[in-house]
Amino acid sequence: MTTIEIIGVLGLAAVFLLSALRGLNMGVLALVAAFLVGSVLVGSRPKEVLAAFPGDLFVVLLAVTFLFGMARTNGTVDWLVRSTVRLSGNRIGLVPWVLFLLTTVLCAAGAASPAAVAIVAPIGITFAVRHGITPIYAGLMAVNGAAAGSFSPTGILGGIVHGTLAANGLQVDAAALFAGTFALNLVAALATWAIFGRRRTAPAPGAAPTADDDTSPGEGPVPGAAPAGGGTGRTATLVAAPTAGRLEVEQLVTLVGLAALVVGTIGFRLDTGFTALTIAAVLALIFRTTAKEATSQIAWPVILLVCGIVTYIGVLEDVGVVDSLGAMIVGIGTPLVAALVICYIGGVVSAFASTTGILGALVPLSVPFLGSGALPVTGVVIALAAASTIVDASPFSTNGALVIANAPDALRPQTYRAMLLWGLGVCLLAPVAAWLAFVVL
Repeated sequence: MTTIEIIGVLGLAAVFLLSALRGLNMGVLALVAAFLVGSVLVGSRPKEVLAAFPGDLFVVLLAVTFLFGMARTNGTVDWLVRSTVRLSGNRIGLVPWVLFLLTTVLCAAGAASPAAVAIVAPIGITFAVRHGITPIYAGLMAVNGAAAGSFSPTGILGGIVHGTLAANGLQVDAAALFAGTFALNLVAALATWAIFGRRRTAPAPGAAPTADDDTSPGEGPVPGAAPAGGGTGRTATLVAAPTAGRLEVEQLVTLVGLAALVVGTIGFRLDTGFTALTIAAVLALIFRTTAKEATSQIAWPVILLVCGIVTYIGVLEDVGVVDSLGAMIVGIGTPLVAALVICYIGGVVSAFASTTGILGALVPLSVPFLGSGALPVTGVVIALAAASTIVDASPFSTNGALVIANAPDALRPQTYRAMLLWGLGVCLLAPVAAWLAFVVL
């Protein structure tokens, strides 16, 4: 790696360290670092540095938090939560798994992963808060489900992988790719349940009373959260049967808007951010009082944090950090080690950058040793695909940021910390687990 590339990587470490020590929003430090590396060291104009700013991610976070802020303010999300509980037979333990399956189906049918999470996660997180469940549990189940369905033959990421390999004269078993990535993300969902599924926060005012709070003896609450009492530890907890109630005119119009978001993004492949923003703007024009209250729910600190980090990562890509890592892979003489390295690069970089972009870059880099026949093509591709998507729960990815942005203000700091630790854990463990499962074994 060149001196500038090394400085760029050290700059990223400095951003994390200074933010932890001084408590300043990491996005501010990352934007400063992007200017220092891009403009001062490399000599790029500020306009060229800002080309790495993720405008699409900015619009998605702004639009989704505004739209669902309106839906929460006028009671539409609460109505959806009550309806979801009723559909699950009034067993709150089943609802997070419903979220997992719902996002899986949406992404397997062709929805973009952020679109599916943007639709499902806010409803799931509101459900979690209403019933004293830690929001990260509901959010991670939605994110894991999106990753589990993305590599179906009709999924967007599945199409990218198949198309990239075909362009290089290779092919992969489509059913095995879908089954393998689904299996690893199902394991991640089980781990999510084991770690977060039985923790409790204080239920929100007006939440449906539970017959059993589903907390096993000896398990503590999320740090900083009040426990909801001791329980018998049953997984599926019965709640008092909620009534969906009659819809007011504003709620009905909002439901129509949310349905339009689903149809537009999934059926017509419209951009998630601009579609949500358009719907939010129309609702704001009609219901001005609700719009004023919902404006305060736009997650500006989260938007600044994520967009700043992604901008700096984009600058690092521009100065050649990812290309240098790819060249290092090509120079590795042992195919098994090269496969492990490329899985780690896919996992770590995808935690900060576009999963679609990193797959499009790393799959061609894998072609030299894939074409040699030394390793199973399908196994390596499954491992790379799984390692690059299971980290989408990182707080610096679109899906992870959506979870944090939709968490209540009081629970957002601990949700961010938990997502950060989870993201670090999967970055360390998921690539080697995928490599062992699909390449070595």
